Amino acid sequence: MKKKSSLLSEQMSAQRKRLILLGFTSLALGAAITVQAVLLAEAVERIFVQRSSLASVAGILGALIGVMAARTLLSYGNGRIGLQMASSAKTSMRAAVLRKLSNASMPMSLRGQTGGKVSVALDAVDEADSYFSQYMPRMMEAAVIPVLILIMVFAQHLNSGLIMLATAPFIPIFMILVGLQTKNKSEEKFAQLAEFSGTFLDSLQGLVSLKLFGRAHLQQQAIERSSLGYRDATMGILRIAFTNTFMLESIVMLSIGIVALELALQLLVFKSLSFQTAFLILLLVPEFYSLLKNTGTAFHSGRTSMGAIRKVEELLAERSETEASLTNWQDGGENMDKTQQTEQMDPADTPGFADRSSIRMPPIIELRDVRFRYAPDSFELAVGSISFGAGEQIAIVGKSGSGKTTLLHLLAGLLKPTSGEVLVNGRPRWQMDEALWFDQVSYITQHPYIFAGTLAENIAIGASREVSRGEMVEAAKAAGLAVVADELELGYDTPVGEGGRGLSGGEKQRLALARAFLKRPAVILFDEPTVGLDLHTERVLQRSIAELAGSATMITVAHRLYTIRHADRILYMDDGVLLDSGSHEELLARLPQYAEMVNAQRKGGFA
Repeated sequence: MKKKSSLLSEQMSAQRKRLILLGFTSLALGAAITVQAVLLAEAVERIFVQRSSLASVAGILGALIGVMAARTLLSYGNGRIGLQMASSAKTSMRAAVLRKLSNASMPMSLRGQTGGKVSVALDAVDEADSYFSQYMPRMMEAAVIPVLILIMVFAQHLNSGLIMLATAPFIPIFMILVGLQTKNKSEEKFAQLAEFSGTFLDSLQGLVSLKLFGRAHLQQQAIERSSLGYRDATMGILRIAFTNTFMLESIVMLSIGIVALELALQLLVFKSLSFQTAFLILLLVPEFYSLLKNTGTAFHSGRTSMGAIRKVEELLAERSETEASLTNWQDGGENMDKTQQTEQMDPADTPGFADRSSIRMPPIIELRDVRFRYAPDSFELAVGSISFGAGEQIAIVGKSGSGKTTLLHLLAGLLKPTSGEVLVNGRPRWQMDEALWFDQVSYITQHPYIFAGTLAENIAIGASREVSRGEMVEAAKAAGLAVVADELELGYDTPVGEGGRGLSGGEKQRLALARAFLKRPAVILFDEPTVGLDLHTERVLQRSIAELAGSATMITVAHRLYTIRHADRILYMDDGVLLDSGSHEELLARLPQYAEMVNAQRKGGFA
């Protein structure tokens, strides 16, 4: 509950001016409703009871039309304010979700289903609309207008006011009872929607594998179950909504009937009430209960939205064990004087990072007593202290699961150490601007991501600035991608990625290298890009990599003996521990595990 009030209070604080304006328009709307009833009762009294001419009531009728127009405009204004509040709140929440997902650490990015996160970012945020566009305007009106009407009724006839005062609480009481159930059902609905989205997306991404293993039918049944679960949850909420509407209508109908019966007795039997007063009250009573009834409907929508907001909040509140125990990039200087901290973070003071447009010099990277865990009681990486010289070519080798890729992620800044620190040119990396650091780094994995767009657009992603067509083409030539582009009908304007032309593994690697050539980074991290490629493609990539590495510090997770032998230094990892480092000959002589790995590769023909 605390989290819920925290998120909503944050949104309400941002909407303070609109809430004040909403209060004033609601007050004006209440005044317009009461004045309209008074003028209409007066006009009916004069025309039908006193038999006055139309000319004598022309002024009253004109004023009545003016008040009705004002009421319409005020009602429209309330709706517009609500829509503006909803639009602003949704934009704010969606931006917060995108920031959370964009800035999440590697473990957080891999946690949960992609479809579920997309569902929260799109569907749950959209569902929050009705809280601000319907619930808040109706609640503000319910807090102001019924009070004005009740004051007017009490001033005209005490008994009618007492009846209204006695029956009115039944509506909010029923709203609370229904709302509590609606909130729980709403949370269940969005849980079902997230599950359905995740299952559906997973099935689409793995459709080929499902068919190959004969599991497509079973997955179809799983999707059907998820779909039916979401349908049932939605129908449960609609069932409550229809019940809510029926009960509210019943309460309103009975309450208006009781007031009308009492007025009839006073007017016809006891003759203690004038027609004008009775008619005025009969005009105000439906307005009174209609507002409360609309509030009940809006309350139902609001509670549904609160279930969606809770899902957004849960996503924003998610924090991995690693993140909880670590500082962010710039949190390490918490006790530092702000001026001093600004000076330390100035990239101009850091050799090799002086200017984005200047020639980038390879930095010296040091790891000091670095340890990392994805979670308590899980795999631990313990590399101790090691230094990577400027322009040095490093190969990281070891068995599968020994922590090579995790070490690469730590060096890239995608993961933060559980203990120890990473230094760049002698300075803790958290003191550097994160965007500036990533501008100096290229990380090329075995499976580079291809965005939906043209080939040229995918290459241009590598630069943090606007690039010319000529620069992009030169980068493609250096990476050996120009040959591929020349074979395409549209050349560099060929759509690739989702919905476009598919790229082979070798073409994807060339594209990733083209991005790196365009970026010209000071640090290059490779996760063995030549694995699984044909000999010709592998040689093309090796030439491109050698050219690219000439002006950068290059660290590679290596499997090929060719890559390993040409490294300046080799790091051998085993079960998360850095066992030894040295040249190819040195490790062959003193590390049996390394010699065994080399012999196995030679026998397998991967030399």
